[in-house]
Amino acid sequence: MVKILMHGCNGHMGQVISELVEKDPDAVIAAGVDKNNDRKNAYPVFTDLSSCDVSCDVMIDFSSYKATDGVLDYCAKKKLPLVLCTTGLTGEQIAKVKECSKETAILRSANMSLGINTLLKLIQEAAKVLANAGFDMEIVEKHHRLKCDAPSGTALALADSLNEAMGGRYHYRYDRSEIHQQRDDLEIGISAVRGGTIVGDHDVLFAGPDEVVTFSHRAYSKAVFGKGAVEAAKYLTGKQPGLYDMKDVVKL
Repeated sequence: MVKILMHGCNGHMGQVISELVEKDPDAVIAAGVDKNNDRKNAYPVFTDLSSCDVSCDVMIDFSSYKATDGVLDYCAKKKLPLVLCTTGLTGEQIAKVKECSKETAILRSANMSLGINTLLKLIQEAAKVLANAGFDMEIVEKHHRLKCDAPSGTALALADSLNEAMGGRYHYRYDRSEIHQQRDDLEIGISAVRGGTIVGDHDVLFAGPDEVVTFSHRAYSKAVFGKGAVEAAKYLTGKQPGLYDMKDVVKL
């Protein structure tokens, strides 16, 4: 039985994961942490991470980048494996993730769904054929109106996957409103849409002469991210210090 510490337990994803784990015979949430302790949970909830004294096997973090430094310090000190799902991290925080992974196992992913992680591989194969044939690459992501960071972590992961396939030669363009010139050949455009209750839509477009090839992923429920996070927590339990990602979990 894997004992999970759920950081951000009273947020949207924290509650989704709580419901999923209740039905999972191989996992249990032993404790939660959230600054807003305004919900009834089947486990003890602490409003401050440093005060949590419940023994756990792994932490899942779905909170805010503002809390990430404290999460990393806690897990490194406790040697507690961490599934880091929070997006919008700064460059300094990403560097700290790598540093703390020397002390404990950390799995960081911009998107926990099996579909997205399969898409990351598929678009690399497409880029090698289409981008090399002169097709332009664009990413359009859409999320609910409450999402603060833009572009999404998943959109950036998709761009990184494309760029990796092309030898890292491309740069990213987030806004063309002040650029009055034609598109750069070595450019990956990323556009963000925010509105309504869109869970998460991502389109990767390869636009060439007289034809467009589009790879699309639609998330209809946050449960797809929660399921991936729980599977990642099971995978990470007992692992040696190091940096892991969802490719290790789904074995792509």
